[in-house]
Amino acid sequence: QVQLVESGGGLVQAGGSLRLSCAASGGTFSMYAMGWFRQAPGKEREFVAAISRSGSLYYADSVKGRFTISRDNAKNTVYLQMNSLKPEDTAVYYCASRWSTVVTEANLYAYWGQGTQVTVSS
Repeated sequence: QVQLVESGGGLVQAGGSLRLSCAASGGTFSMYAMGWFRQAPGKEREFVAAISRSGSLYYADSVKGRFTISRDNAKNTVYLQMNSLKPEDTAVYYCASRWSTVVTEANLYAYWGQGTQVTVSS
């Protein structure tokens, strides 16, 4: 089984930056597509960003130009660099993993971290 642990969340002012990390264990990390999702209170879990096994990048329209997903296969870690944060980015952010190709549907990811809270104040 793949286990994922997120870190790096916190409280920032609008316009600030955070970098989230997701440490993975189990499985062959380089063979998994990795994604970030977020869930705000009272809302559905939504796709944020994903990176394929080959490094192709995918972003939700709401974060394009502000967030960057990357992976370091040597460290079994995925990152989400979040810049120009907005109050509407406030949510619990979850790291997710699935075998093979990238998808944007949360229900198609088999492995999930516990989440890390990101709060952006105005």
